[in-house]
Parts: sequence; C-alpha cells; structure tokens
Amino acid sequence: MFDKVLIANRGEIALRIIRAARELGIKTVVAHSTADEKSLPVLLADEAICIGPPPSGQSYLNIPNILAAATSRGVDAIHPGYGFLAENDRFAEMCRDHGITFIGPSPHAIRSMGDKSTAKTTMQAVGVPTVPGSEGLLPNPEAAAELAAAMGYPVMIKASAGGGGKGLRVAYDDVQCREGYASCRNEAKRAFGDDRVFIEKFVEDPRHIEIQLLGDAHGTVLPFVDRECSIQRRHQKIIEEAPAPGMSQSLRDKMGTAALECAQAINYVGAGTVEFLLDANGDFYFMEMNTRLQVEHPVTEMITGFDLVEWQILVANGLPLPVQQ
Repeated sequence: MFDKVLIANRGEIALRIIRAARELGIKTVVAHSTADEKSLPVLLADEAICIGPPPSGQSYLNIPNILAAATSRGVDAIHPGYGFLAENDRFAEMCRDHGITFIGPSPHAIRSMGDKSTAKTTMQAVGVPTVPGSEGLLPNPEAAAELAAAMGYPVMIKASAGGGGKGLRVAYDDVQCREGYASCRNEAKRAFGDDRVFIEKFVEDPRHIEIQLLGDAHGTVLPFVDRECSIQRRHQKIIEEAPAPGMSQSLRDKMGTAALECAQAINYVGAGTVEFLLDANGDFYFMEMNTRLQVEHPVTEMITGFDLVEWQILVANGLPLPVQQ
C-alpha cells in the first residue's frame, strides 16, 4: 500500500482524496498555490507544499514544480483529481520516469482517448458504434463543405482536441459549414493549442448518456449504472440523473457492453467515463471517453455505495477489483 500520496489539485476533489486516503491509512501532501495556502485541503492534509503563485499555469499546471514537490516529500504516488493535469499523458509519463505512480490510466490510454479523431478510429476497430462522419481530419473549409454536402446536413464540426463545449459548431448549410470550420479552428487553437477538426453527422435532439467504469491492472473492468446528462447549457452539463430514465434493460446492457469494450481495447486502469449519444430510434453512438475521475462521480457513488476514489487508489496500487455482484 502507498505510504504517502501527493494531491495535485484543490477544492472539493482535494478534500475527497484526503478522505479516501485517510480511510486507507495513507498520508497526504497537498500541493497548493499561494492563493490556496489557507484553504481547507491545506489545513486537513498531513502535509502541504507551495508550488507557485495563483495563476494555474505557474502552479497547478507547473509539472516541474509538482514533481519537485513530490520528490522532496518522498511520496509514492500523485493523484491529479480532475481538470488540470488529470488527462495529461506527458505528466503521467514523467511521474513514471520519476518512480512515482500516477493515480490514473496509462499514458497510452490517455493518448488513445484524448484525441477525438484517434478515439473514434479505435472504437470503430472494436465494433463500438460511432457517429457517421469524416475518415480522419479535414484540411480546409472546401473539404469540409464537400463532405457535409455528400453526408447531408446538418453536421457537427468538432475540434479533435476539444472539450468542455469548446470547438463545436453545428452547420445546416454550405455557408454555415465554411464559417463554422474557420471559427471552430480558431477557438480550438486558442483553447487547446490544436486546431485540427473533423465532421460528424449531427444527431438532432439526442440524449446524452454516460457510463462510469473502473478498471484494474489485472484486466477486470466494472461498468456501473448509467447516468443521463442531457440537460445542458452551451454543452456544459447542468443536471445528472442516474439511472437514466426510460431506458430498457436491453439498451442498458448494450451500452454497458460497449463501454466495457472501449476500456478493454486500451487496457484501461482507473476510473473513467464513456459517453454516448442516444437518438430517438434507440440507436446509440460513442462520443468520447473521459480518462479521469469526473466532477459527477458522486452521483454514481450515491446510488451504488461504491467508493470510486478509494478504489482509484487501490487499483493504482495493484489491487484487483472485487467481483461485481
């Protein structure tokens, strides 16, 4: 079992990790910015260490400072929480190179699902349904408009590195497609430093269903009950409901199996969430996989009684998951 874990995050998720670690008898070190030096996680952790000034780029996203803090305090592992460096494959790789366990999936798994175009190709290879769209990335607005016309409008123009509602445009005609292509690239470049885009058929009035799962290093993956997050504003989730209402057991089983296949395809270890679009005909399509703990994980914990954060730590330590009841 780990003796000491560094928490590279703040706020609610830092508190949640402190609680789980304490229940497992693991000491915690909170890495914090100067703005958070009097925060509750800093007060409750066994140790605290400052990693920089308030701007996150100089603190919570400062990989050299975080690794220096971890090394100086002699930790066994780093828990990134969610956001910040939780889905940064380079950070996960550097933790490993420093002999520190990254509590999360492997760098390969993060890379496989972090890029939407690559993730879609991976899912197609294992037979998981995906939204019809471009085969790869689109080089210019002309190529986008030509493909959209052939597919039939409406279409969704998506940034390959997009997330959080950024890098998405819906087009209902040729003009909107060309304009959307340009604005999507510009927004993605500013937000993610990556302006690559692709096109998918726009599924009108879909439901947004996600499957929480947890995998261990022994090949076991547990898919949990589904959550619905269709009520959104600007592609940001507002309400989570679990189980998703109005779904037949047959559909629920199929989506759970698809989520399981997603995780097994990349030898996934840790907590993650596979997200699907469900149309009015009952057909569902893979949208993306979040290779981290999500903000909404407590919804699953509340209805299952399964401590996802505690088991994140346990599987990162090499323990096998319990057999699903």
